[in-house]
Amino acid sequence: MAGSGPDRGASVSTVLGRRLGGELLRMREEQGMRQAEAAKALTASVAKVAKMERGLVPMRDPDIRALCHLYGERSDDVIDRLLELAKADRDRRKAKGWWNQYPQLSSQTEYFALEDIAMEMRTWQITFVPGLLQTPDYARALAVGNGAWDDLDEIEPFVEARMARQACLDGERPLQLWVALHEGALRQLVGDRDVMRSQLARLLDAAELPYVCLQVVPFSAGAHPGMTSAFTVVSFAEPGALDVVQSDTISTKIWVENDSETARHLAIFERIAGLGLDQRDSIRLIDSIRKEL
Repeated sequence: MAGSGPDRGASVSTVLGRRLGGELLRMREEQGMRQAEAAKALTASVAKVAKMERGLVPMRDPDIRALCHLYGERSDDVIDRLLELAKADRDRRKAKGWWNQYPQLSSQTEYFALEDIAMEMRTWQITFVPGLLQTPDYARALAVGNGAWDDLDEIEPFVEARMARQACLDGERPLQLWVALHEGALRQLVGDRDVMRSQLARLLDAAELPYVCLQVVPFSAGAHPGMTSAFTVVSFAEPGALDVVQSDTISTKIWVENDSETARHLAIFERIAGLGLDQRDSIRLIDSIRKEL
């Protein structure tokens, strides 16, 4: 696991860069090779290889192919996956998105940039509606309740940024979004009743979109593996082929970047979703709670 803060200096560590560098590091160590041997194969310095393995620099396709050849990796599927990962990382580093307008939210830039280039997201939320489906009033009420701002005027850029994020659900290639949401998040009063009614109506509208899957996990589902933590699986290719996982703590964002742990989170998500209501029954439950308000 790795925290969200990038390495400082001439180069910047990214989530996807670390994922790719970690794969190459593992392959090198399995062959019992030193960084100097990798550097020689690339006609590069040991320092460059070290930066590559730490995810500090974007990687060129010829370098990846050369290292795979050196490490004895002949599988086209494995090599193609690494090349795809490198391309996603280069795209992420070049991205000049809306988030650059909000320097006060710099700690979340990595997540915003990944969300912008992702193909699919699967998010499990226990206590609140995920940001991509929040209304402005709901987001504002959440921020006020959080109590993290001394000056309430600072909340508005946060709300604006949250709404700007939702642009990834529009356009020619909208993000494929699968939300598993605990019933408690629907019944937790955030703001007043009008705020909640509007928020639940927003969920009902989102559930009609062809690229949004919304499932409610009811109280009656009982104990399940998602009770301890909310998380989001971000996919840049077919699910399971190129994923990272993000989870929040009170003070930071945690990234899960290795294959075994991301696969484990994806399996847990599918188990949680398996306990959820199907989309039609989820819509009925949301509408019922809305009417109760």
